[in-house]
Amino acid sequence: MILLFCGLSGAGKSTLAEKVRHKLASEEIFIEIIDADEYRQRLFKDLGYSMEDRFENIRRLGFIAGKFSSHNIITIISAINPYDSIRKELVRTYKNVKVVHIDCQIDVLIRRDTRGLYKRALLPEGHPDKLSNLTGINDPFEPPASPDLYISTDTMGIKECVSEIRSFIVRNIVKEKYMYNTYAHVS
Repeated sequence: MILLFCGLSGAGKSTLAEKVRHKLASEEIFIEIIDADEYRQRLFKDLGYSMEDRFENIRRLGFIAGKFSSHNIITIISAINPYDSIRKELVRTYKNVKVVHIDCQIDVLIRRDTRGLYKRALLPEGHPDKLSNLTGINDPFEPPASPDLYISTDTMGIKECVSEIRSFIVRNIVKEKYMYNTYAHVS
């Protein structure tokens, strides 16, 4: 199973992915996390933030996740992933991909702003420190119209979010095993 965590910067994607991994590890369900920021810094330094580069980044992350998933490793891709068409492409390309929208209101994100990105994006035009491609401020974000799971980090606490995601994963693991066993008995 591949879970596409998508949402604006600071919404809690990486935090929730780590906490879900830790929670499920205690239940002997192991998860690999593919964090887009980490992969950009280490492997995909050639990519910028144009639409084409964002698509290519997600395709590369999807390819890696597909490899893990083909070995029955539950994989979370934690990325802003702002465009619906590339999310749909991954759903069509790989088996058992679930879109998880990690949402948070922009005013809450601006208050959180742990990395100072929103502050930089909101600087006046022409300012030397202005960030001109922050998704949700001066670059588009297309919320998934019908995600498989919706998590609102500004209305739910971390424990509640982790519990929702954990339950979703466990339900889908059971469903996938049932489907596999049913197909195995049919042949």
